[in-house]
Parts: sequence; C-alpha cells; structure tokens
Amino acid sequence: MANTKEIKDRINSIKETQKITNAMYLISSTKLRKAKKELEHTEPYFYGMQAMTERLSRHVSGINSPYFREYDDEKDKDRTTAFLVITADKGLAGAYNHNVLKLTEDEMAKYQNTKLFVVGELGRKYFEAKHIPIDGEFLYTAQNPTLHRSRTITLKLLELYETEQIQEIFIVYTIMVSSAEMEPMIHRLLPLKEVTPVSIPSDVYQEEFQLIPSPEDVIKAVVPNCINGYIYSALVESFCCEQHARMSAMQSANDSANSILHALNLKYNRVRQAAITQEITEVCSGAKAQRQRRKKKEKA
Repeated sequence: MANTKEIKDRINSIKETQKITNAMYLISSTKLRKAKKELEHTEPYFYGMQAMTERLSRHVSGINSPYFREYDDEKDKDRTTAFLVITADKGLAGAYNHNVLKLTEDEMAKYQNTKLFVVGELGRKYFEAKHIPIDGEFLYTAQNPTLHRSRTITLKLLELYETEQIQEIFIVYTIMVSSAEMEPMIHRLLPLKEVTPVSIPSDVYQEEFQLIPSPEDVIKAVVPNCINGYIYSALVESFCCEQHARMSAMQSANDSANSILHALNLKYNRVRQAAITQEITEVCSGAKAQRQRRKKKEKA
C-alpha cells in the first residue's frame, strides 16, 4: 500500500492538471461565444447568396455554365474529385477530429481519382502518417477562420475546377445538430445541381426576371461568392464544434479528476488513520512492556 507521501504527491499532481483543464475549458468557452457571434453576423448574407443561386437555377433553363453539371457514376468514373477536409490544429477535443477523418477516408474510397486539401494540423499529420498524398494545406486557418482565409481556399479550388484539373469538389466538416450533439457531414460544393422549375398556373402574376448582361455572367459572379460563403460558414461552424468538443472533454476531465481526488482523499485518510493507529499501538505496547519490566525488577 502506498504511504501518505506518495498519495499526497499524486493528489497535488492531479490538482495541478485540473488547473490546466479548467483554464482550457474557460478559453474554449470564450472562443465559442466569439465564433458564434461572428457566424450569426455573417450567415444572413451567405444564406441570401445561396437562395439567389437556387433562384437563378429555377428561372434559367439550360444554363451554359461549368458550375452546373451532372455526372454519371458509371460513365464518369475517371473524373477527379477533390475533398476539402476541415480538422483542428490541436487535440484534446474528444472524437471531433477522428469522426471527420474517418468520414473522409470512407468517402475517398468510393472514387478512383481524388485530390486532398486539408485545413488543420492534426488532419495533415494523420494523412501523412498513412502516406496519403496531400495536394494542398492551409495553415493557421482552423484556429482563425476569416473571410480572407476562406477566400484563399475558394480561389485555389476554383482555379483547379475552372482549368478542369478537378471535376468535383466536396467539403467535409462538422456541424452542430444541437447544443449537445455534433456530427460530421459531407457536402458537394461543385458542380451545383440544377433545381427543377416549379410549374406555376398561368393566372398567377410573375415578375419579369432579367439577368444583365447575361445569365452566364451573373452566375459567374454569384457562384464564387456563394462557394466562399459556404466555406467560411463551414470553417466557423467547425471551429464552434471544436471548441464545444474541447469544452465537453475538459468538463469530463474535471469530473474524472474530482472523482479520483475523492477516492484518493479517502485512501489518504485511511492510510493516515492506520498510521496513527499503528503509532498509538506501538506506544501502548512499549509502555506496557516498560511496566512489566519494572514489576519484574521490583519482585527481584
């Protein structure tokens, strides 16, 4: 059984670790509030851009644009598919990174030709350790999602798409389903799907829909902004999920530390009480032996 000094040292060590987990919890909660506020301020604009893209697709039939295209999995097997994967720069966030990386590997296995673009240091190290080639990496973006960084990613991917080096772009990131649940998801950024026009009765008034100078030019201006907005939203939402996952992990660590400290304190008290009892027993035994020795001397 460990002595009181060893137990005391372990208690102090756990308390020091608990200070770190408490600090990380507070930092993550602060970052989470800031990221949520930024997302709330920017989401309306980009939701409007997505709605505009869908409206264009509904009203303009037979769009001659590379952004609208459909592929057949049987006929177009040799197409190159790009995956933009958003992970974290740091660990200690539960299963946040693992879930995104696992989903990415499962999806990449479905395609013959793939290109991989990684946001986050942990994702880069993971794929390098598995000897999976990375075609592009974006440093410092996971911990500081900004419009400038998302625009850099968008321009890189669009350049490859417009020069037909890639024919499809998917983004893999984490969404917050509720305040207590997160899940990884995959979304196709390009090409966009044409929305089937809705049949409207002839007696319903329809406002004239004009695209100046041409539908192709308008789409060429709107779609990149829409893609940029989606990537930025995904970066911010992933950042929110990362901080939430880290808060949950640190809270679990704190709860575990409290449980361990409670058990160690009980153990420390038992060992301390046993040591005190043993000392009292030894003192009593020594006193009793001295009395018996004196009595023998008196009789002699």
